[in-house]
Amino acid sequence: MTELDRRTLLKGGAAAVGGLALGFQPSSTAAATGDRPNVLWLVSEDNNPYIGAYGDPLARTPTIDRLAAEGVRYERFFAPAPVCAPTRFGIITGMYASSVGPAHHMRADGNIPAWLRGFPAFLREAGYWCSNNRKTDYNAPIRIHDAWDQSSNRAHWRNRAPGQPFFSVFNHNVTHESSLHGDFEPLPDGVDPADVRLPAYHPDRPEMRADRALYYDQMTRLDGQLATRLAELTADGLDEDTIVFYYSDHGGTLARSKRYCYDSGLHSPLIIRVPEKWRHLLPHPPGSVVTDPVSHIDLAPTMLSLLGQPVPDYMEGQAFAGPKAEPPRQYVVSFRNRIDERYDCTRTIRDQRFRYIRNWMPHLPYGQHQVFFWRQTGVQVWEQAYRNGELNAVQSAFWQDKAVEELYDLDNDPDEVNNLAGQPECKDVVERLRRALETHIITTRDNGFLPESSPLEGYRQGIPEGDYPVARVLRVADVAAQRDPANLPSLLEWLADDAEPVRWWAALGCVMLREGAAPARDALIGRLADPSPPVRVAAAEALCHISETTRGLPVLEQLLAEHPNERVRLQAVNSLDHLGDLAAPALETIEAARTDPDRQVRWVADYAAARLSAAATA
Repeated sequence: MTELDRRTLLKGGAAAVGGLALGFQPSSTAAATGDRPNVLWLVSEDNNPYIGAYGDPLARTPTIDRLAAEGVRYERFFAPAPVCAPTRFGIITGMYASSVGPAHHMRADGNIPAWLRGFPAFLREAGYWCSNNRKTDYNAPIRIHDAWDQSSNRAHWRNRAPGQPFFSVFNHNVTHESSLHGDFEPLPDGVDPADVRLPAYHPDRPEMRADRALYYDQMTRLDGQLATRLAELTADGLDEDTIVFYYSDHGGTLARSKRYCYDSGLHSPLIIRVPEKWRHLLPHPPGSVVTDPVSHIDLAPTMLSLLGQPVPDYMEGQAFAGPKAEPPRQYVVSFRNRIDERYDCTRTIRDQRFRYIRNWMPHLPYGQHQVFFWRQTGVQVWEQAYRNGELNAVQSAFWQDKAVEELYDLDNDPDEVNNLAGQPECKDVVERLRRALETHIITTRDNGFLPESSPLEGYRQGIPEGDYPVARVLRVADVAAQRDPANLPSLLEWLADDAEPVRWWAALGCVMLREGAAPARDALIGRLADPSPPVRVAAAEALCHISETTRGLPVLEQLLAEHPNERVRLQAVNSLDHLGDLAAPALETIEAARTDPDRQVRWVADYAAARLSAAATA
């Protein structure tokens, strides 16, 4: 049995009984405030380790570097998602957001069971003061007042009762991607754009260099903010009583980082400094570098372990410090589904050396237009260079269809541009990582293979097996993603299946085949009356690709204009945008959607309408 089999099966069965019966009981010392460590979390946003202690020669981060010298640096710390809200769900719950749909989508509201609490609630019951300054963004209705004594821009350990141990979080957004949208100027003595190293996938353009240099300056600004916070700790005489964590909420924000399942989007810094009196809680001496993979979903169980509390059985993360520490991970799994207004379906698994990526929607380019992402000047310049035919093959790949499988050797290819998935000498590595990833998807009952807005979305153990036969759904998705016309007979059979996600993936398989799905015409027409709106969307889009726009477009228009669920409308407008010029007869409906109550629908409608209007006047 693999590590993923063992851990998931051991931790998978506790949810049926609910609440505190899930393997957690309050500590018998809940009312005590004796000699226990405090914990301070210093959290930054959207940054890879652009940090001197991680070997970056351009970084100017003396505070973080000193923290690393005095503490333990984790070399391979990866987010469960390359974006904040699904990752923050994992941080607060110790679970993958993909186990509690739709929390795996960015800007969603996970259907959490009533018993699920933010882990600080357990620390509060043990007598800790828990404060959060200030970001939550949990992608689910986590009860804030249950998790935190204070959660605001005034929250601070200084507001606790005298002598009370504390767990205090401070979030710093100076490195958030919005910092590249024009509100910050370069530091007078900041990094020279001429000195930055551009990754192989970026064209060498002044704007891309300027974005990267400015981000180094933002890291310097962050370092100063952290210095101020640590000075408060020293001024209060708490250094020798407080364990300090510094980490970022996910990987970087520069183009092809945030939102994408590469190290650039997932690799985060993590440093932990433990005072001498509590050093026995961390199995590494000061100045150590840990190379075992670690995930953000491990933070919750690690905190409970460090502070002497039981770790609930439902948590999918594992403690890496304290008395409940488990053996090191072999793998970290991460995911991507919808981020803001654009859909995708990617899963990735990372070990010490390799990253394996599986793309189930390879017909969609990496570089789908997203409003917030396109506010970076470098992204706009990169896209225009592609349209002008000025890029080489490596730089162009971001704007093209994806490979179904990707494998990268991070020891020799840190930019992840040399896909080894098809190389005979890597066959065993691909098969090992593919099996481990599939085991994870099946045992966690990954919600990402359900269409958004499906009534099946929710906590994994609350989804009936017959309605969501995840192993079979994964098989259908695998076949669909192959984009092989020889698989059309199987897709036709699955279009009539009783399970909604099977029909949905079968219809998406026809979308991916484009004109190759023509023999499925009658079956697709039949699916236009499917009880599932997402199946209707996919069937209608597939019909448009086989010259049946008179049948497909009216269905997409009606769902966009009239459906009460904004996620169904979003799927419909995305399909219309994917159709390009084929959607021209629907321009009036798309124009009307530019005033939709949902911001994400408006964003796609704005973009699609602008493209169609420009094509009409060209």
